[in-house]
Amino acid sequence: MQNETLARRYATAIFAIAKGASTIEVVGRDLGAIADAMYATDDVRRFYLSPVIERKKKAAILENVFASKVDVTALHTLLLLVRKRRESLLQPIVVEYAKLARNAAGKEPLEIVSARALGASELNDIVARLAASYGKSFEVTQRTDPSLLGGVRITMGDRRIDGSLAGRLDELSRELFARN
Repeated sequence: MQNETLARRYATAIFAIAKGASTIEVVGRDLGAIADAMYATDDVRRFYLSPVIERKKKAAILENVFASKVDVTALHTLLLLVRKRRESLLQPIVVEYAKLARNAAGKEPLEIVSARALGASELNDIVARLAASYGKSFEVTQRTDPSLLGGVRITMGDRRIDGSLAGRLDELSRELFARN
């Protein structure tokens, strides 16, 4: 909980800087790329999270690696985390920053899980209907789960719509057991 709160504070500050520089999307993408790189292999992760490696040496290595490849705000965030010995906050900061960027864009997360891969027109139709019903725009992620048997399961923030065959069978099963 404390790390989440601290990560939110860092993300808010980083977001304010990125917003002032009109680089919200670039900073978010680069922070994600840095986090992916830091956790890509066990050796890199151990180096990055190691409290034994001298901070100045670690910062110099990371600056050398990322200096010309990422936005300056993302780079300075990484270096600040190293200087403050808060390297473990990088991934939670990326998550919190993404939430801030999504909210600033007026979008809500939308996950659509289906038994089979949906075609572009089917997916667009579902998203368009939801946008019309809820008056929101969405950042859509789609995945498949064959255990659903058929239909879709939609998650919007804390709201879930289960239109899957597996969900309906579960509901029917609960009703039948409730009657006994």
